[in-house]
Amino acid sequence: MEATGMTIAATLAGLAFYCFVQGITPGPANLCSLATTLRYGRTLALRQWYGLIAGFYAVSFASVLVVWTVGQVASGLMGWLTVAGAAYVLWLAWTMVAPSREGHALYEAKPTAASGFLLQITNVKILVLCLTALCSYVLPLSDHPLALAAAGLVMPLIGVGCNLAWIYAGELLRSFYERHRRRVDGAMAASLALCAATMVAPLLGS
Repeated sequence: MEATGMTIAATLAGLAFYCFVQGITPGPANLCSLATTLRYGRTLALRQWYGLIAGFYAVSFASVLVVWTVGQVASGLMGWLTVAGAAYVLWLAWTMVAPSREGHALYEAKPTAASGFLLQITNVKILVLCLTALCSYVLPLSDHPLALAAAGLVMPLIGVGCNLAWIYAGELLRSFYERHRRRVDGAMAASLALCAATMVAPLLGS
């Protein structure tokens, strides 16, 4: 019984660490939150963050449903979701460096919860995180729906907490951004484009 308890504790610790590492490292949502804070400030970034939370939970519980029913479906959808997510990330990168046009709706639009939700549900990094965590850490312990649902509830908490750290990092760097706006926008756009490239690279190599 003690060995079983130790195994469960070690597995859950591994799950938490995996989610933290995946959540804190650069990705589309983190880079977008940082860029939003730099450009618009913390208030609007937090508005977008609420959408990121909703999107993370949508992906998390969709992953739970897939794993609980037919795990093979995930591999079939992964390619399409990857392409859609990469396209959206490239669009975000373009809007950061595109020349400003007075009165053009694309450049006047402010970040919203809806834009955060759209970013997150097309964020393949989050989908891979959820599916990998469920298959590698949760299923070896239990395939009970309540166990999967509990994991689906906890994983987004770690992820959005990490994302919040990027928002506050952006708040600290705003004065630097005001002095070097064009260069920072270019660097953030390049980082997002690199994210998009790494998303589709496995598809091109297969």
